[in-house]
Amino acid sequence: MAAYLQWRRFVFFDRETVREPAGPDGTGAKPFALPPGIAVCDSGRGSLVFGDMEGQIWFLPRSLQLSSFQAYKLRVTHLYQLKQHSILVSIGEDEEGINPLVKVWNLEKRDGGNPLCTRIFPAIPGNKPTVVSCLTVHENLNFMAIVKDYPHLELDTHGCGLRCSSISDPSQDLQFIVAGNECVYLYQPDERGPCFAFEGQKLIVHWYRGYLIIVSKDRKTSPKSEFSGNEAQNSDKQVLNIYDLCNKFIAYSSIFDDIVDVLAEWGSLYVLTRDGKIHVLQEKDTQTKLEMLFRKNLFEMAINLAKSHHLDSDGLSEIFRQYGDHLYNKGNHDGAIQQYIRTIGKLEPSYVIRKFLDAQRIHNLTAYLQMLHLQSLANADHTTLLLNCYTKLKDSSKLEEFIKTSESEVHFDVETAIKVLRQAGYYSHAVYLAEKHEHHEWYLKIQLEDIKNYQEALRYIGKLPFEQAESNMKRYGKILMHHVPNETTELLKVLCTDYRPSGVNEGPGILEGKKANSEEFIPVFANNSRELKAFLEHMTEVQTDSPQGVYDTLLELRLQNWAHEQDEQIKEKLHNEALTLLKSGRFKTVFDKALVLCQMHNFKDGVLYLYEQGKLFQQIMHYHMQNEQYKKVIEVCELYGDQEACLWEQALGYFARKEENCKEYIAAVLKHIENKNLMPPLLVVQTLAHNSTATLSVIKDYLVNKLQKQSCQIEQDEQRIQKYREETTRIRLEIEELKASPRIFQKTKCSICTSALELPSVHFLCGHSFHQHCFESYSESDSECPTCMPENRKVMDMIRAQEQKRDLHDQFQHQLKCSNDGFSVVADYFGRGVFNKLTLITDLPSGKTAATIEGGLQRELLMHTKRST
Repeated sequence: MAAYLQWRRFVFFDRETVREPAGPDGTGAKPFALPPGIAVCDSGRGSLVFGDMEGQIWFLPRSLQLSSFQAYKLRVTHLYQLKQHSILVSIGEDEEGINPLVKVWNLEKRDGGNPLCTRIFPAIPGNKPTVVSCLTVHENLNFMAIVKDYPHLELDTHGCGLRCSSISDPSQDLQFIVAGNECVYLYQPDERGPCFAFEGQKLIVHWYRGYLIIVSKDRKTSPKSEFSGNEAQNSDKQVLNIYDLCNKFIAYSSIFDDIVDVLAEWGSLYVLTRDGKIHVLQEKDTQTKLEMLFRKNLFEMAINLAKSHHLDSDGLSEIFRQYGDHLYNKGNHDGAIQQYIRTIGKLEPSYVIRKFLDAQRIHNLTAYLQMLHLQSLANADHTTLLLNCYTKLKDSSKLEEFIKTSESEVHFDVETAIKVLRQAGYYSHAVYLAEKHEHHEWYLKIQLEDIKNYQEALRYIGKLPFEQAESNMKRYGKILMHHVPNETTELLKVLCTDYRPSGVNEGPGILEGKKANSEEFIPVFANNSRELKAFLEHMTEVQTDSPQGVYDTLLELRLQNWAHEQDEQIKEKLHNEALTLLKSGRFKTVFDKALVLCQMHNFKDGVLYLYEQGKLFQQIMHYHMQNEQYKKVIEVCELYGDQEACLWEQALGYFARKEENCKEYIAAVLKHIENKNLMPPLLVVQTLAHNSTATLSVIKDYLVNKLQKQSCQIEQDEQRIQKYREETTRIRLEIEELKASPRIFQKTKCSICTSALELPSVHFLCGHSFHQHCFESYSESDSECPTCMPENRKVMDMIRAQEQKRDLHDQFQHQLKCSNDGFSVVADYFGRGVFNKLTLITDLPSGKTAATIEGGLQRELLMHTKRST
């Protein structure tokens, strides 16, 4: 039970007396007065409705234009205005000594200017006159309730007077309100509700917009108050109280003279008094009521009032802010922060944060920031500030609770949290966040730079997807190689061959392993040559199609190891490994690079091998010449002299320039030069003239043999000349004979088909005869012998080529003399083949006899003779 004396009182309603409209002259209006004898009243559909003791029903619209009609002959006792229909139900008397009559009026239809009465019936069945006490009608127009006599219903053990009960609205669960003289009871359909100790004799009870309105007699005399105006409360007065049962305060209280009833219409309360006056109670707006509460620092009550008035979140937030400011100024920081927390989402967080940045209020600031994060309204700066609060308080439990929320409940920027934790030295917490939320770069940065846990960082990389594992090994590979070289090398081997994240089980559905470019990880081994060698050898063994850079680096590494090794056995092994790698065929596209590497490390066998592969025979010989390996020089000439004949000439010049006795090697070279006829004897003599130790005995045999061969050649040439002269004389005689004497053709066989000649036949001066049909079938020209034509054409082609080349030679000589740039002329004609040796490939036709060949040679000689003459 709540005593109302403990409830605070407010003036949330403005009281005025309804006045008539002002006159044309603008003079003040007098109070509006109702006709005398008003007994009952009701409101609805935009009008106040009254019934008097004369049987009239009055209507008062908002314009105060009062109208009436005669409803009953004697008196009106009850009125009920439906709220959803223009239907008025009245109860009154037409005659004394009979039951009251119920009349239903349609206010939208007229009968002679009056509302149409649609139905009349007795209020109470039977002939015994009975007085009606209550009336109500359902809005669906199907039900009507008339309660006769005075009710003495046993609701609990208490009753109530006439007009001292009501039904609350849905905000109070439609409870039945019963007002006794000591208390007000609320009942629900199945149980009794709360009870309020509102003392005084209750006269009227109404429910209005969440307020309980009670008119009661007050027999106590009280001094003047702000609620009663200038009149003192006395026993003849009635008190009207408006209670807010939800928020536990009195919204209004005032004294009236003999209240007839309280009506609600047009958004206000109208109090009718027996003197015919109407008083209007206008509820103040919510903001005004809140300001009144603010002035009295009644913030809790203001909050409750705002909620009951369904104030929006912005309005509530402003109340919370003012309440928080009030508590903060009073020094109640804990209470203030609770109010500020209720403003989250509406009030700018910086407003609150600035107030609590003082280190002594860090607990309050932490609470506010926690709630800000829980509502997912924190930004990176708020996260930074909250974590700094945790670290300053050294509250590890709260810190862990904050960061170890499930992923779906994360209310902060993870990367910002990692940065702050790392800066504050909470590395384990930072690592936890980085691993949980897959911030791989931050995880590795903290492990490697702060915690120095290289093994754990390497393990973590091995769990990452391929692309991330590859990029992080490129970034952190050097530092990992420096501290854990063996484990890093093993991970790189896997990464570059068949990488699958560790922890991924083998089985169906597992993606095929990926492999990185092994050449890109060579810089990781900058200071770890042993591990680099193991890595490169592994790659060349398991992946033959490794990038060229892998083989290049492995070759360089093996050559370095070979060059610096002191142990002969190990050095020999390294020598063989390097040479084997060179012979693997992986350096064909980078021949020059491999050659430079071998030359840099003075790897002779490798240099010679590469020279041989590149067919650089002169370089091979020069290499042996530089090292004065005479036998090797001869061997090179013997091996490659057939492919490059100038090697023997270079060898002769090399030995000719030597001061020491090289007769043995010079003799060997001269023998080969003589056999292959590679140099003129005079040039040989001039070349050997540079050797001061070489005597005539060195080339005696060479010169003698050369002279003998030349003598034999001269004899052969003279014999051939003599033979050609005799043949020429014979041919000339034959030509003269052909010109002067007749020629008898005695051939009996065709030169083509070798069958017996038959007429018609064709004969040529060369002595060949043909059937006419054979000649026509095989001949390409009517004037040429088919048998002699191929040979004749070769001769003619030779003559034309010589004439054309002679003309070209003459033109070249002329241009060379006249040109200012002789080199350009020579280059141009060199490209056009002026200096090329004329070569005609002539194959002997099958079946040619020696006589035919000899005849051809004679014709060629004859043609040369003619051209010379």
